Amino acid sequence: MKKSQEDRFITSVKVGPKGQITIPKEARRMFDIKEGETLMVLGDRKRGIAILKADAFYALGEEQTK
Repeated sequence: MKKSQEDRFITSVKVGPKGQITIPKEARRMFDIKEGETLMVLGDRKRGIAILKADAFYALGEEQTK
């Protein structure tokens, strides 16, 4: 399943045998994710999983301490 607009999209990914997923090209392009970058994976049993670029995650933390 794939549906996209300029500012959002929805797609499905499969989990491989090592628990890995491929981040879809649309997401990599939209969020400027490059090979070798560090991503943060956040999980909450009720709300699900979120993936953020590490620099965006740390920037959120800095804002919370102000």
